[in-house]
Amino acid sequence: MSEQRIIIAGFGGQGILSMGQILAYAGLLEGKTVSWLPSYGPEMRGGTANCSVIISEEFVGSPVVTEADTAIIMNLPSLVKYEKNVVNGGNLLINSSLISEKTSRREVKAYEIAANDIANELGNAKVANMVMLGAYIELTRIVSKESIIQSLEKVLGSSKKNLIHINEEALERGAGAVRNH
Repeated sequence: MSEQRIIIAGFGGQGILSMGQILAYAGLLEGKTVSWLPSYGPEMRGGTANCSVIISEEFVGSPVVTEADTAIIMNLPSLVKYEKNVVNGGNLLINSSLISEKTSRREVKAYEIAANDIANELGNAKVANMVMLGAYIELTRIVSKESIIQSLEKVLGSSKKNLIHINEEALERGAGAVRNH
């Protein structure tokens, strides 16, 4: 897979933008060309948040993703808004902990991942985004889990180094959620 165009969407406070940042940084670590374009509503926490990420072996012309290979969707308003942007045959990762509706798209590969439930089982609701990221990495292999961990260390910083282990566990649980799909 030489290029992946990803839309990540949910509400503020779900770690949407940091998920995109970690993914883009992992691509950089692997020598790929990346772009990360964040967008959020005026409310920040609780408002809408989304970002576009492109990871490519080639030059990236525009950071805007209108046709996504994958959409990682964390809440219902985001499903309604972005499911149509996934290309035929693309991946649609849906946080089934917060979204009970099914996608109307039959020509995409939909994966329902109970990200919040898994995060709560791990004892930290804030790692639901890493559960979804783990599922995405397992499906596409666009970057390695090791690069994601290195990126996490960079994004979290030394003061939050104690959170690396639970984030690793969340990545693994997300990968497991789609492994036998």
